[in-house]
Amino acid sequence: MTETLQEIKRAYEGEENRPLSSYTRVLAVYGGAVSALLATARLTGRKPPEKIGPMDLMLMGLFTHRLSRTLAKDPVTSPIRAPFTRYEGVSGPAELKEKVRGHGLQHAVGELLTCPFCLSQWVATGYAAGTVFFPRLTRLAGATMAAVAISDWLQFAYVRLMKASE
Repeated sequence: MTETLQEIKRAYEGEENRPLSSYTRVLAVYGGAVSALLATARLTGRKPPEKIGPMDLMLMGLFTHRLSRTLAKDPVTSPIRAPFTRYEGVSGPAELKEKVRGHGLQHAVGELLTCPFCLSQWVATGYAAGTVFFPRLTRLAGATMAAVAISDWLQFAYVRLMKASE
């Protein structure tokens, strides 16, 4: 079995060195966390919302977008990423460019922490769990991050309008 897995790994990687076993560990942590949340909900009698309306979905989406970008790119959250990355410069307004470093699990976690698209699955799962365990607090956090996301877009629109008027 181990030999078969190594053969699959070599065939997948080609000339690249990809940390597939470390990705598997990261996936196992995610699966374990979801399983623990489901078990806790069942044990405590918590139920998911009967339905998720369009406004709730919009709030969840804006929250997920903003928090994922904040965690992956914001200068203030760089201490979270520092054990896994190397600073390379600025990539956009209030966003950093960082290179993932290390091998194995360090590299896999670095890829997760620097990718807002990758983090969004984890953030959205956390938000969904929050709606089960702490719905009022979760909606407040959602509204806060949604306001920040909308503000970001308004800042970009303002700058664009100012440039167009020059």
